[in-house]
Amino acid sequence: KSGGVHTIAWRRSEPTYLRERAQGSAHPSSAMEDPQPMASVGTSVMVLCCMCGVPIPPNPSNTCASCLASKADVTRGISTEATLHQCRGCQRWHKDAGKWMGCELESRELMALCLSKVSGLKSKKNSSGEKVRLIDAGWVWTEPHSMRLKVRLTIQKEVQAGTILQQSFIVVFVVRNQQCVECQAEFRQGSWKSLVQVRQRVDHKRTFLYLEQLILKNGAHRGCLSIETFRDGMDFYFPDKGKAARFIAFLENVVPIKVKTSKKLISTDDKSNVSNFKYTNLVEICPLCKDDLLYLPKKAANNIGNISRLVLVKNISNVIHLVDPLTGQAGTMNPEVFWRDPIRPIITAARSRLTRYVVLGKDPVILERNKSKRSMSKKYRSRLALLTMAREDDMGVNDNQFEERSNIGYLLKSGDVCVGYDLTELQLVDDDAENMRTAGKLPDVIVVRKLYGGVASGEVNAAKQRLFRLQRLDVDVSEAMKGRASKKDDDMDDVDEEDFLREVEADRDMRVNMNLFKSEVAKKSTQPSAENIDSEDEDDDDQQVKLDELLDGLVLDEGPDGAGGNTTKTDDDISLEMQAVAEEGEKAAKDGISYAGRDDVRKMDEKEAAKPVSGNIFGKEFMDKGFKFL
Repeated sequence: KSGGVHTIAWRRSEPTYLRERAQGSAHPSSAMEDPQPMASVGTSVMVLCCMCGVPIPPNPSNTCASCLASKADVTRGISTEATLHQCRGCQRWHKDAGKWMGCELESRELMALCLSKVSGLKSKKNSSGEKVRLIDAGWVWTEPHSMRLKVRLTIQKEVQAGTILQQSFIVVFVVRNQQCVECQAEFRQGSWKSLVQVRQRVDHKRTFLYLEQLILKNGAHRGCLSIETFRDGMDFYFPDKGKAARFIAFLENVVPIKVKTSKKLISTDDKSNVSNFKYTNLVEICPLCKDDLLYLPKKAANNIGNISRLVLVKNISNVIHLVDPLTGQAGTMNPEVFWRDPIRPIITAARSRLTRYVVLGKDPVILERNKSKRSMSKKYRSRLALLTMAREDDMGVNDNQFEERSNIGYLLKSGDVCVGYDLTELQLVDDDAENMRTAGKLPDVIVVRKLYGGVASGEVNAAKQRLFRLQRLDVDVSEAMKGRASKKDDDMDDVDEEDFLREVEADRDMRVNMNLFKSEVAKKSTQPSAENIDSEDEDDDDQQVKLDELLDGLVLDEGPDGAGGNTTKTDDDISLEMQAVAEEGEKAAKDGISYAGRDDVRKMDEKEAAKPVSGNIFGKEFMDKGFKFL
């Protein structure tokens, strides 16, 4: 008998021999000397590889993984190295056809971009004509300065009829620097196509400081080539007309404006009938600002819910919000109504016009309902109070006191400091209002807002003790502001910024539309600054800045808008920024993507050996039925 025939006959009579040989505990000759038939229940049969003869679990090709890997390469036709382009200016990644997308490292969006760059990895068929299926993809740690991204892919491919191999390998993506269209236009002179000139005819810049925070929070300045600042406004340069139109639409939603548009012909081609224009858009903001005192015309007051003619500008949005400082009645004025008949404020909210008062006491005020006026909610009626005040400069000099009602009386208590308009010493610009003041029909004091923290106590370094900081836009100063009066303008800008911060400090509705970041004082503090206030009073004062309103992560050392003085970045700087965005594997775990850390990379191979897909093993179902060999 031949050895092959003898072995096959023995296998049918002695199935336990294969188990002993696979465990290395016996030799064929020793097993044949004393054959003892044994029953085997629930155990799969081992077969010999048709190429190398190694015992393996049965599979459709009866070939071991090493022989299958040597015979058929699963990764054939799939590239293991690709190139990604990133703009060093805006940190966006190039997608295709001139499109750029912004995505974080280890994110799901960047993984999709990397997989689209791998050639041969398609859902249908690769270059070899065989189906390839992607099973898993995960990030692999790389050196911070290597300018490389590594992705570990696991794929499956059918190499024979009914035989599917699975293999894992690493694809390396080389990061190259390439400027996007927007960043290229920033370095070219006269590359802008549309200019938006935002102006407000007032003597301060508080409105633009607030508008700047709205732009930063909503990202409305994205796509802007450059921003230039003037004393009465700002200029925004855009590469095309569409982005400028979107920016103007954003301004219409946040402030009352009117727009004038003009265009200038740069070049023309008569043969193709193509012309090149530059567009200029003049956007004028309503000259009314927060806390300005108005004396409305009688017709306008009747149209706004029969409100009092003496009102304060509560805040500015796409409409003008007004409030009666004596009754708390609120109303709104549409921009169309204002531009049809502009109203000039009788007193502007400048620091020189505001007087500091010390609250000596207060009494609640309950107003009788007037059916001819718009009804007020119980919430606003309960906020009225009769305040007893004295000028801070008069303390210890005379006993002059004032008793006036205020719509923010609920915020104040004895000992607090507030600012307001002293109508006894101011001359009003409106003739009707001046006649009313002379006749004694106007209140002596209009309370505007409450002061907090070191500003109320008059500390010298009160600005440094604030709990919050604000982010600023990266703007260029115009040549007109760099002359002899530059120092004076800088001092005025500092005063306007301090006044704006005081407004933010006392208005919670204004802070909702802004991003406030923790200062160094807030990072060291565990409680709000008013920690000695009773819980009842602290709950009543709902305008004070709380720590839970502040955000982390603002670095003020880099300059406005997170941009340093040196705009040119090296490859090392970009690598450091890429690695500093998040901790290793943090973003990947958040998006549900696997991540191989620094220690795992040392034990990982660039390409693992292919192996058959575990599943339907030949003979396993037959053995599980409990069949006994005879």
